[in-house]
Amino acid sequence: MSIKNQDFVTFENVQKTYDGKELVVKNLNLNIYRGEFLTMLGPSGSGKTTCLMMLAGFENSTNGEIKLNGNLINNIPPYKRNIGMVFQNYALFPHMSVAENLAFPLEVRKIEKADRDKKITRALEMVKMEQFKNRMPAQLSGGQQQRVALARSLVFEPDLVLMDEPLGALDKQLREQMQYEIKHLHEELEITVVYVTHDQSEALTMSDRVAVFNDGVIQQLASPNELYEKPTNSFVAQFIGENNKFDGKVISIDGEIVTVEVNGNEFKALAVNSGDIGEKTTISIRPERVRIDDSLENVADAEVVELIYLGDHIRCRLSVEKNSKFIVKIPNSINNYILKRGDKKKISWNAADCRALDYEL
Repeated sequence: MSIKNQDFVTFENVQKTYDGKELVVKNLNLNIYRGEFLTMLGPSGSGKTTCLMMLAGFENSTNGEIKLNGNLINNIPPYKRNIGMVFQNYALFPHMSVAENLAFPLEVRKIEKADRDKKITRALEMVKMEQFKNRMPAQLSGGQQQRVALARSLVFEPDLVLMDEPLGALDKQLREQMQYEIKHLHEELEITVVYVTHDQSEALTMSDRVAVFNDGVIQQLASPNELYEKPTNSFVAQFIGENNKFDGKVISIDGEIVTVEVNGNEFKALAVNSGDIGEKTTISIRPERVRIDDSLENVADAEVVELIYLGDHIRCRLSVEKNSKFIVKIPNSINNYILKRGDKKKISWNAADCRALDYEL
């Protein structure tokens, strides 16, 4: 077994309830590998942050076991878990300089001053903030404060770093820049990171694997590529990236291919989670897999509702099979499409790019 595939963090049948009735986290079983960047992704209230807080020690699990490097940590206080933490609001001490903020976790661990100074310098160099060590947090921009918070989480060389929506307060450009910086730091230091966000593009950009949460349950755990290309249920298909869907009924199954009737028309799709003949299903197609012509397997009539120019592509909203929110992305390099609102066109897509999933009420 490679180091990358060694279990480092383990949740075993973990449950959490705040009121003794409703489970916020339901029977969670999850293994996180040493050196992995794992993101817990999901909407508000899905249980992802509660899982992070239980791992950090700020919340206690109602049932189940949480292990770090094979050791049970349920009853170990947060400061003894050797875990670094980065919060959305930075949580820097306003009355301390940058260097003093980084010194604090080292002083708590009774590290000698000479070693403290070396560790502080190294951590600030990692995040390119060494020239700001004597500044106070109020003298720093939001992005600089976030770099300091990141350095503070790394300065004592923790076994594990937890990040709770750490980029949520930053503007879009800085947020994207910090995503790459954190990703590169992770690769350089080979640390284990557990990251919480509700931003699916952030999760896809940074992670080795993503655990998609909803209603206290992991809906799918997979690499970013697999989550996007091969969602296993309708929630994941809708939550990860843009997605077009039709509700229909299964009329035949031939091996891996299912035929679905939608408003009197028949479409072929991969039988991923479609149910049996006669049952309702939802078919899912990504916008970039649809062509505005009739050259592929599944063909439908469409009417152009809206065209939005987005630089690298044109976002074309269509009305298809009573779905007026059907999206096709047309690359800007393809300049032979001259479309206007109200145009009636044929669109098509392949069965291999279309997934028959569980029916959503």
